[in-house]
Amino acid sequence: MLKTEEELSSLHNPKLKRSLALYKKNVRDESGLFLIEGYRELFRALEGNVAIEELFFCPEFFLGSNEDKLIEKIALAAPAYRCFPKVFAKLSYRDRPDGLIAVARQKKLSLGSLKALLKNSARPPFLVIAESIEKPGNLGTILRSSDGAGADALILADEKTDLHNPNVVRASVGTLFTLPVVSASSQETLAFLKAEKIRLVAATPQSDLLYTRADLRGPLAIAVGTEQLGLSRDWLNEAELKVKIPMLGKADSLNVASATTLVLYEVLRQRS
Repeated sequence: MLKTEEELSSLHNPKLKRSLALYKKNVRDESGLFLIEGYRELFRALEGNVAIEELFFCPEFFLGSNEDKLIEKIALAAPAYRCFPKVFAKLSYRDRPDGLIAVARQKKLSLGSLKALLKNSARPPFLVIAESIEKPGNLGTILRSSDGAGADALILADEKTDLHNPNVVRASVGTLFTLPVVSASSQETLAFLKAEKIRLVAATPQSDLLYTRADLRGPLAIAVGTEQLGLSRDWLNEAELKVKIPMLGKADSLNVASATTLVLYEVLRQRS
């Protein structure tokens, strides 16, 4: 039997009100907290040593049989509250909740932290740079693809989308917590790449070189830009190499998350 602090049966409970407020960006910014919903997301949050402040759960929504073990592990360091189904449904962001939501503390890295991380790696750096991505779903997918392709880190240059938006957390399927993520300005990031001698490759339709014909080995940073306009002029001017994805139909470009995935897996193919 799970040991919990108390059972929450009212939508007016102060704990629930505080947690619901975290769906607002300004509250997340002020408190330094955010919400993590879902078994896989919470499992990876623990893998990434994310600090859990509170846990809310509802067994009536569980989809599997491993939830109790995860709850017990979280409850060693944070209070866990069982919720009535109607209460949990109100707290949940999803159409089909799976019975687990946590309040966690935000964790962001600096370029200095990234430098130390790369210094301790035995392989050439492999970074992904997302400039001013605006749609949370795209950012979450880029995180997932970066993790899958074995990137060392993702740099958010001139961040436009809150990294801790619930849609980012969901679309990343928890890879937000296992892949190092740095937020910095474009100028800071460009200076960092030069100082660390990391070659910048820009993914852009404004190129004659197919991404499959480019040499994507060695210290490397793949940069992708906004959904509507692509990379800004600064990034295109500073790139040592520009690569494109062939488009044979009527559309002239791919969704930025899809395009990023293709290029990242070409990097993985060449390095393998």
